[in-house]
Amino acid sequence: MRQNQALQFIKTNATLIALVVLSVALALADPTFSTARNLSNVARQVTIVGIVGVGMTMVILIAGIDLSVGSVVGVAAVVVTLLMQAGIAAWIAVPLTLVVVGGVIGMWNGFWIARYRIPPFIITLGMLTIARGVALTLSGGSSVAVADPRFASLGGGYIPPVPTLVILAVSAALYGTMLIRGLGERWKSGGRGKLDRLAAGAIIAAVGFALAVYVFGRGDGLPVPVAIFVIIAAAAIFVLGHTRFGRRLYALGGNEEAARLSGINVTRTKMIVYVTVSLLAALSGILLASRLNGASPNLGTMFELDAIAAVVIGGTSLAGGSGTIGGTIIGALIIGVLNNGMSLLGVSSFYQLIIKGLIISLAVWFDVLQKRK
Repeated sequence: MRQNQALQFIKTNATLIALVVLSVALALADPTFSTARNLSNVARQVTIVGIVGVGMTMVILIAGIDLSVGSVVGVAAVVVTLLMQAGIAAWIAVPLTLVVVGGVIGMWNGFWIARYRIPPFIITLGMLTIARGVALTLSGGSSVAVADPRFASLGGGYIPPVPTLVILAVSAALYGTMLIRGLGERWKSGGRGKLDRLAAGAIIAAVGFALAVYVFGRGDGLPVPVAIFVIIAAAAIFVLGHTRFGRRLYALGGNEEAARLSGINVTRTKMIVYVTVSLLAALSGILLASRLNGASPNLGTMFELDAIAAVVIGGTSLAGGSGTIGGTIIGALIIGVLNNGMSLLGVSSFYQLIIKGLIISLAVWFDVLQKRK
């Protein structure tokens, strides 16, 4: 019985175990990897792909795809910097960019996909080219500098260590309260297997909080982009797991016609999903421009592949109807750890692309094997 539970735990948490093994191997290969400063840099680098990955998870859950997110990152970075050069304050330029770039592009993609049922691959592939062309046209093919010095704090700022520790303590307390409540409910219902999963979740969370204290509780503190990513991921986890909208996404990905017949407004749901992923891609572009203190029309190139890779590695099925935000976060961390570790070890960028491609292929192969069982 215990052996079966152990095998089930390994199967359920395969990507998390892979992340731990990979991290330990890199730490042994190069001690620099495990330093708090380097891990903080990894977390900051992961946020850009991770935020896009949250939106991509929702898209793939409904059996869709969005290839335009990388170009949306680039055009959003260019637009927000140009708005500030035009004399618009950063606190106005940021939401304006989200609406003008993320909102409009998302509505365009969603309209054709939802209203006329044009394959999302075609529509978003077209938008990939359009958005990149817009970025090149607006910038004149050159980089654009940031005019508002306050803008840099959005992507390059830190929450000081003491407030960071307070935030982590409050988060741990809230999670502990939810866990105790869940344990009580499961105990009353006699769900022994679910109790074991909750206990495993508690151990994983405790290790995660301890690692967060080690990485962010000293030095510069918690990077602002990481805090933004955590808030977005937590909101997405709540939406998918505890709202009607989240249940509609799973139903739509499982069987679109059945979802339609059950009364789900398929057109509106798809529109919301594609607007959401474009908004998140635009936000990633803004954060990237802030961190780099400038924008290039080529920013975000190939980000769509990294986002899809994070989602697939995290266990979300490309066929739709199955997946979690937590899995995508782990997938994004695996990609970030791989990139950072291979750079520290001096692996050529050419080989890095080959390795990442092989990992994506293996993840899809594993997904296919799971469906055959």
